[in-house]
Amino acid sequence: MKQLLRASLESVLDHLRTGGEIPHEAAADYTIETPKQSAHGDFSTNVAMLLAKPCRRPPREIAALIAAEMSALDLLEKVEVAGGGFINFVIRNRDVFGIVGRIFSEQESYGSCQLGAGRKVQLEFVSANPTGPLHIGHGRGAAFGSSLANLFETCGYEVYREYYVNDAGRQIDILALSVWLRYLESFGLDVEFPQQAYQGGYIREIASGLKARCGDAMLVEASVFQDIDATGDAERALDDMIAKAKQALGPGRYDEIHRSAKSTILGEIEADLAEFGVRFDSWYTETSLDDRGLIDDAIDALDQSGQLFEERGARWFKSSAFGDEKDRVVVRENGAKTYFASDIAYHLDKFSRGFESVIDIWGADHHGYIGRMKAVIAALNRDPDHLIVLLVQFAALYRGGERAAMSTRSGEFVTLRELRQEVGADAARFFYVLRKPEQHMDFDLDLAKSQSNDNPVYYVQYAHARICSVFRQLAEKGIDIDLRKADPGLLIEDQELDLLRSLSRYPEVVAQAARNYEPHQVAYFTRELANDFHAYYNAHPFIATEEHLRLARLSLIDATRQVIANALRLLGVRAPQSM
Repeated sequence: MKQLLRASLESVLDHLRTGGEIPHEAAADYTIETPKQSAHGDFSTNVAMLLAKPCRRPPREIAALIAAEMSALDLLEKVEVAGGGFINFVIRNRDVFGIVGRIFSEQESYGSCQLGAGRKVQLEFVSANPTGPLHIGHGRGAAFGSSLANLFETCGYEVYREYYVNDAGRQIDILALSVWLRYLESFGLDVEFPQQAYQGGYIREIASGLKARCGDAMLVEASVFQDIDATGDAERALDDMIAKAKQALGPGRYDEIHRSAKSTILGEIEADLAEFGVRFDSWYTETSLDDRGLIDDAIDALDQSGQLFEERGARWFKSSAFGDEKDRVVVRENGAKTYFASDIAYHLDKFSRGFESVIDIWGADHHGYIGRMKAVIAALNRDPDHLIVLLVQFAALYRGGERAAMSTRSGEFVTLRELRQEVGADAARFFYVLRKPEQHMDFDLDLAKSQSNDNPVYYVQYAHARICSVFRQLAEKGIDIDLRKADPGLLIEDQELDLLRSLSRYPEVVAQAARNYEPHQVAYFTRELANDFHAYYNAHPFIATEEHLRLARLSLIDATRQVIANALRLLGVRAPQSM
C-alpha cells in the first residue's frame, strides 16, 4: 500500500512540475510514515515541508496543491493538510479489504521484505565475560540482539550472529584463583579469600566439581601466600596471589583449573541462552586471535600506517587524530597487549570476513569505547560508518516493590536463569523489548507474572489463544467453514475496519523497526493489534447465524491470529493456542 501511495505521489509531483506549479529542479528526500495517532490518517508525508525552500513558497501552500491532486485518486478516501504542512492520507476501505487474502496467501512470510537485499550483516551481542552466570542485565541485551537479528532476516539481510568470548586476561586469572581458593577451603585449609575475587556460590560449585574430578591433586601448602601484603593495595595483592598460584601449581595444574573454570561457566551461558531462545552462529574466542597471530598483525598494520608512537616504554595508538578524546595504549610497558589491542584485531577480522555492516550491541557502560573503535577503523582505511554500535541499558529488577542487588564480584545478582524460571522466557523476552534499548528499564517481576490485561505479554498471547478457541468451538459444534469463500467487503463495522487497517500496517512496522534498530516497535504493534481484537471480540459475535457474515468475520480474526503469531515470532515469544 505504501509503495502504491509513493508511486501516486511521484506522479502528482511530476504533473505539478509539468504545469509549472513547482520548479522542475525541486526535489526532496521525503518520507511516508504511519502516524502514531490513527486520527492523523493511515499515512502521512513531509514532502511539502521539504519542497518549501526550493519552491520559495509556504509549506501549507504546496501541501494544498498536492492534496488537491491526490484527492482525485480512487485509492484515497480523504486527503488533508495538517500542522505546518504535513499531508495526511486515509485509504479507502475497499482497498484494505484485500489484506485478508494477502495474509492467507503469505502466511508466515507476511511482513517480510527485501529491504536488506541480501547484504551481509554481523551482529555481536551479549558477549558477557565467562566469569559468572548471566544476570538480568545480560538478558536484556540477549533479547534485543536476538529480536533485531530476526527482524533483519525477515527484511532480507544475510545475518550472522556472534558471541565474543573474552576468555583471556586478568579477569580469567581472577576466576581461576577464586575457584582454587574455594577448592583449598574444601580441604579445611585456612586461606585468605580476597574481597576482589569472585564471591558467588557458583564459585564453590565449580570448586566442588574440581575436587570430585581431581581429588587432592591441586593441593599445596597454604603457606604459599604467607608473604603477601594484604594491608596495602588490594589489587596488587590480588595480582601477587595469582602469580603465587601459578608458581605453586605449575603450568599444567594451573591451566587445568583455568580451563575448567571458564569452560564450566561458558557451558552454563550457552545453555541459558539456548533455553532463552537465543542462538549464535559462532562463539568467537579472544584466545583464537592470539593463536592465529591476529593481534600482532593488527598492531603491525597500525605501525606500518604510522599510527603508533612510543612513550614511557608503552606503545600508543594516535586515536585522538581520528576523533577520539585521547590516545590509547595498545602494548603496555611490560610488553603485555591491552584488551583494546584484542578488540582492534577482532574488528579487523570482522570486516575481513566480508560483512558489509558490523553491529556491536554493548552495555551502556561501554559508551566511552565507541570513539576509540571508530578511530581505529578509520585509521586502517575502512569506513567507520560501517561499524554500528547500539547501547543497551541494564535492567533493574523489582520484586515486591524492592530493587534486587546487582554485583557480579560479590555474587549478589539475579541470574537470567532465575528470572526465566520465575516468569517464563516469553514474559522476560517481551518485557525486555518493550522499551528502546538506550532507555532505563525497571523490570516489574510481579506484573510479568500476573494474568491480567495490565501484563502486555499476557494480553497479546491471550488474544492469539482467544482466536484459537473460537475455531475450537466451531469444530466442537460441527460447523464446517471454508475461509477461502469469505467476502471481506462485508466487514463494515468500525472495529472491523480498525483491525483491517492495523493488519495492513504490519509490513511497514517491520521494515521501520529494522531500519531504526527498534524491535520495540513490533512489541508496541502487537499490543495495539491485541487491543483492537479484544475490542472487536467484546462487541460482535464471530459465530454469526448468517453464513456469509460469519465467514467474513472468521477470516478477519484468523488473519489477525496469523499476524500476532508472526510478530511474536520476531520477538522470540510463543503464540499459544490455549491459556
